[in-house]
Amino acid sequence: MSEDLIRDWDAHLAHERRRSEHTRRAYIAIAHRFTKFLSRHRGSGVDGAMLKALTPNDLRAYLAERRAEGLGNASAARELSALRTFLRFIGGSSASVPQMRGPRVKKGLPRPVAPAEALELAEEVADNAREGWVGARDFALLLLLYGAGLRIGEALSLTGAALPLGDTLRVTGKRAKTRIVPVLPAVAAAVARYVAACPYPITKNAPLFLGARGGALQPGVVRASVRAARRALGLPERTTPHALRHSFATHLLAGGADLRSLQELLGHASLASTQVYTAVDAAHLLDIYRSAHPRA
Repeated sequence: MSEDLIRDWDAHLAHERRRSEHTRRAYIAIAHRFTKFLSRHRGSGVDGAMLKALTPNDLRAYLAERRAEGLGNASAARELSALRTFLRFIGGSSASVPQMRGPRVKKGLPRPVAPAEALELAEEVADNAREGWVGARDFALLLLLYGAGLRIGEALSLTGAALPLGDTLRVTGKRAKTRIVPVLPAVAAAVARYVAACPYPITKNAPLFLGARGGALQPGVVRASVRAARRALGLPERTTPHALRHSFATHLLAGGADLRSLQELLGHASLASTQVYTAVDAAHLLDIYRSAHPRA
């Protein structure tokens, strides 16, 4: 019975939530592990009725077993987040998920958000949205911040005139300076899904990203959603919407982009503003050196 439920959830993640293959594999592995644990823990087969009647003690017992196997706090927090998503799907609402706090995660040194973490964060925010179209909106917005290096204010100032997104996007930044940024196909597809799902008309002169009541989306709403998602995933406090822009810059620099090109993509008036990312990248390389070099 549990195998059928997990297959249905996998289909839901793939077709309705449009989650990445990487995320689906991880989530499905956690669901299999959890249902096998429940079968031992409860001494019976696992079905929908059992999953809907779980208590916080069941989740604590599972996490205790995983911790005994060597799972760290951050990984335990992510497993708990995946299980909450699974149980919301089974129960049909957040109210069906046992309430418990996740493990505390120690603060880390400032570092860029890894690509997998950026995607995981966007997916977690989308999964926690009260309505499907709001989840599609938040997913598209966060992908745009990471995929194009936009400031949150720049993304929220976009209007329906930008639709449909092509290979590039004209952005108005600080001091009304405009620049052209490339748009990844995955970002354009995410924005298109949001627009199709949005219950309000998006006209050329109206904001592209709309709030729950049809007005302009406020940055505080986005920051609050990201804050809740990073706690659920066990990500450090540095994981903010603006951190996605920093990660965009750092990853491009690590991939071989030159400072002048990066300056144009970020919309920096001064090259000095862009050079800070060389220090961030150097810190990352030093970490690799220290962990890999036999004499370090």
